[in-house]
Amino acid sequence: MGVVGVVGVVGVVGVGGVVWVYGGSGARLQFNDAATRRLEMEPPVRERKPFVGGNWKMNTNRTTSADLTRGCVDALAAIGSVETAVFPPFPYLLAVRSILRDRGSSIQLGAQDCYFRPDGAFTGEISLEMLKDCGVQLVLAGHSERRHVIGETDEIVNSKLRAILDAGLTGVLCIGETLEQREAGHTDPVNQRQLRSGLADISADAMSRVVVAYEPVWAIGTGKNATPEDAQDVHAKLRRVIAQLYNAEVAERTRIIYGGSVKASNAAELFRGADIDGGLIGGASLKAPEFAGIVKAAAGGSR
Repeated sequence: MGVVGVVGVVGVVGVGGVVWVYGGSGARLQFNDAATRRLEMEPPVRERKPFVGGNWKMNTNRTTSADLTRGCVDALAAIGSVETAVFPPFPYLLAVRSILRDRGSSIQLGAQDCYFRPDGAFTGEISLEMLKDCGVQLVLAGHSERRHVIGETDEIVNSKLRAILDAGLTGVLCIGETLEQREAGHTDPVNQRQLRSGLADISADAMSRVVVAYEPVWAIGTGKNATPEDAQDVHAKLRRVIAQLYNAEVAERTRIIYGGSVKASNAAELFRGADIDGGLIGGASLKAPEFAGIVKAAAGGSR
């Protein structure tokens, strides 16, 4: 008899009518020709390619951004099973792009924000065409600091995400609850509202260029992070919402990543969740070896 290895199976009938019940943990029941039985534990098979992005926020300067880019290129050169991106501050996009291109790196260039209008009298804003002219491939929409510090609404976030997709780029939709919302028991309603609002008027076809980033606000830059069980629970519920909005196929292929004090030391445990497809990394992405450790952890869950 061959190998039985379908994650989520409730029970498998084996030789002699023996029933083994398992699911979700990656357990695999194998029978060899001699009808001996052994139970092996393996990480869940991940069909979605993991994604890890480094959000540099308002950090680095011309020299350190270049040094960090070179360090990331060197550290990630041998890791091909994870899609990676860096999101430098606007002034350094061209310099970072030049290094990535000259080194032949697969690391993608991302932008931290955009404006949804194509041009006009919008002092201080930056358009999608300007970002594309700088070689940008991905753009964040709705990061918690844009929502809670700058004051962006769900409607603005949706306008930005739709503009990103209309420009032919990949959008990273960021959602997450505050500490007050979490303590009030509103984690699920807040995240699901932000997800539904963010994806309003976005087609199923366009979802192939959307990455959802769950970042609990209370865990960003605080040293605190959701437990792997809590993170997986939220991600699974978000995937169910996507299935409701579109269909099971779209939900299954959409990558949902986690952000919030992710480090090389805790990344593998967090990424072990079946619905956690990588991470959006803040402070830890400012050190190439630490960022590489996180990417390697994501690679360990891809099979």
